[in-house]
Amino acid sequence: MQFQWYPGHMTKAKRQMQEDIKLIDLVIELVDARVPLSSRNPDIDELGKNKFRLILMNKADLADAAVSGSWKAYFADKGYAVVELDARNRAGMKTITSVIMEVCKEKIERDRKRGIQNRPVRAMVVGIPNVGKSTFINSFAGRACAKTGNKPGVTKGKQWIRLNKNVELLDTPGILWPKFEDQTVGLHLAWIGAMNDEIINIDELAVELIKKLKQDYPGTIGGRYAVEGKAVDETKTEAEILGAIAENRGCIGRGGEPDYGKAAALLIDEFRGGKLGRITLERPAKHV
Repeated sequence: MQFQWYPGHMTKAKRQMQEDIKLIDLVIELVDARVPLSSRNPDIDELGKNKFRLILMNKADLADAAVSGSWKAYFADKGYAVVELDARNRAGMKTITSVIMEVCKEKIERDRKRGIQNRPVRAMVVGIPNVGKSTFINSFAGRACAKTGNKPGVTKGKQWIRLNKNVELLDTPGILWPKFEDQTVGLHLAWIGAMNDEIINIDELAVELIKKLKQDYPGTIGGRYAVEGKAVDETKTEAEILGAIAENRGCIGRGGEPDYGKAAALLIDEFRGGKLGRITLERPAKHV
């Protein structure tokens, strides 16, 4: 499968971010905890060089907790401040301000020595589409001040949000990069919904997900789609397993044949919603 999705507004958004970075103290980068490396736009490191950095591993409630711990250590070893996060849970926001203050303590101390009092930390919130930036901002602010949605591309322009006397956030649109050098990255982003589903062959995407789950989380599909206690046989081919899911979930087309497309969409949707369990699709050991 070949993956690429780079709408024109992303080029404009990147140029605007390059201008706005001059006003910024801190770059807050959201990644998807299920694919922490694939969900990092490689342009962000260049954009944010010489700025304080904080990585928020969002959707950590959907990811494998043990693997998330390894990823947190991986990013910390590279010099980033890192927080695991469920952006929908406001209770998890309480520590973010203190982390921001700690990350930017050098800036705050420089301001103090210059006689500048109470100038808030200005942070740019960045990340790929559908990683949860707007949800994070709304939870952090305690009010709806950024548009949210479960499809990529909801945020189209920038907006400043004053959270409190200590922090101002600049929300930015989600941007990908023009070309994926490794198509595995594109596959990971397609699985988590960071690209427009309309340009993707959902049947092939589901087959690849089945293959991945058989390898890394055996028994997950068999247990989830069991009917009357009978598990799906994971020794079958991926296409046969998709057919079994269709039959077990009533995804039947004309002539009583399995509706593979409907079953594929069901599987992808249930993975994205966490109904298959806590799953992480890449491991840091492969990238050290």
